[in-house]
Amino acid sequence: MGRFVLIVLDSFGVGAMDDCVEVRPRDVGSNTAKHIIQSKPDIKIPTLEKLGLMNAIGEEVGEHKFSDTANYGIANLTHYGADSFLGHQEIMGTTPKVPLIQPFNEKIDEVENNLLKYGYKVRRVGDPGLQILVVNEVATVGDNLETDYGQVYNVSACLDLISFEELSKIGHVVREVVQVSRVITFGGEQITLDNLLRARKVKNDKIAGVDAPESGVYNHGYQVVHLGYGIDKNVQIPTILDKKGITVSFLGKIADIIQTTSTRLFPGVDSEYLFDCLMGEVKSIENGFIALNIQETDLAGHAEDVERYADRLEVSDKRIAELLPQLNVGDILIVMADHGNDPTIGHSNHTRERVPLLIYSPGITGKYVGERDTMADVAATVGEYFNVDSPQHGHSFLNRIFEK
Repeated sequence: MGRFVLIVLDSFGVGAMDDCVEVRPRDVGSNTAKHIIQSKPDIKIPTLEKLGLMNAIGEEVGEHKFSDTANYGIANLTHYGADSFLGHQEIMGTTPKVPLIQPFNEKIDEVENNLLKYGYKVRRVGDPGLQILVVNEVATVGDNLETDYGQVYNVSACLDLISFEELSKIGHVVREVVQVSRVITFGGEQITLDNLLRARKVKNDKIAGVDAPESGVYNHGYQVVHLGYGIDKNVQIPTILDKKGITVSFLGKIADIIQTTSTRLFPGVDSEYLFDCLMGEVKSIENGFIALNIQETDLAGHAEDVERYADRLEVSDKRIAELLPQLNVGDILIVMADHGNDPTIGHSNHTRERVPLLIYSPGITGKYVGERDTMADVAATVGEYFNVDSPQHGHSFLNRIFEK
């Protein structure tokens, strides 16, 4: 037993799932990693290539070559769609119940009535059928515009006017009556209700919400909680480790969306800051599970910004190179993704793609763990590594890493 480090490069997929033809036709042909490299042939990601990125993609691109020493595989998605929240629940060992797909205005009456029942003041903004709610003149409720339409609702607020604790109560009131995959409840400081309302947008003639980046809510004092549908934390690997007294450390978005009793939580978005925190955790923890999400790649994908995406990959590559010498014999590092977000595919939403499994353990080379049926296999591998109960789903590939 030692340190099991997981780095999720959010949205860094390696090719469209076979089922996209039926379930997500817009994603057919997507390949986030390959298309970024093709668009930026001079991108400098030698560490990821050494760990087997091109092997996971399945082809070489220009000067970017296969690695003979890599330990690698790929994993398919078993959660519905291509969602960061559901993807991370899958990585941690569960496959959540299939949520409903419902634009917010199909549920606006029930949400409004439930808020009124709890004593909140509520008003509507927008044309009938494309409205959002304003709650107590400090928060808005509407569709999330950054992920798959109809799967996620946002509760967005001005934290100069309401505490995050009180805002979270509003989020739970919304969660009570909806069956979409997530209700993301978040706020920021130094913004007003006018900032939120000026960022209100309508998309696809069905979706109405606040464009969170445009509103400025992320810029100062950002806090968030993701309220999921059909999640049982007790069968996920972090809770299993918690109950056995094994250290769990979460950095970045994982700290916001995966439940744990651990206090080693480092929420945030800035990649450099989060890698600094990761290095600190690796140096201070002798035995434990450390998981980091790099979200800035995903944000660049939503913005369809290849330049920004490539830049964040180069930063991540450099920092992973600094991490490798800190790992001891017996430690494991896995670099993976949770879905795709191909900035070249022609839309700004996540793409349903297989994800790479780039595996490093000092002294271990040339191991192929295969094409896994589910990302939950990672959690099962963590469970076997620490000799604890298996999570709800997944099959360990630990023996493939350490086989003679």
